Amino acid sequence: MLVGFILLMLCQLLGEILVVVSGLPVPGPVAGMLILLIGLMIHGEVPESLRLPAEGLIRHLSLLFIPAGVGLLVHLERLAQEWWILAISLVVSTLVTLVITAWLMQRLQKKQDGAEVMHGDQ
Repeated sequence: MLVGFILLMLCQLLGEILVVVSGLPVPGPVAGMLILLIGLMIHGEVPESLRLPAEGLIRHLSLLFIPAGVGLLVHLERLAQEWWILAISLVVSTLVTLVITAWLMQRLQKKQDGAEVMHGDQ
């Protein structure tokens, strides 16, 4: 379990270093998650030593939102002034996500249907 937790922290550290060195406009933890994803894709599966600490963190995920909630309270006045910008960005990003998800599902469904037809002919 300790090995998996160290691996998670190492990926986050590598993500932070990558962002600082490259100047990417992406948070370090996001870059770290991409590094972890690439590593898992290469490995082909999630090792047990990584699954256990990840499940433990997910189990307590709600605690990680407390700092964000406090940040919202600190900037409540600014949020009250600029609420419409947030509302528009939430609606637009939700619509873009829905459109891309629907498009991707259609493509994957066509691909799956084509694969089933090919396997049925053999």
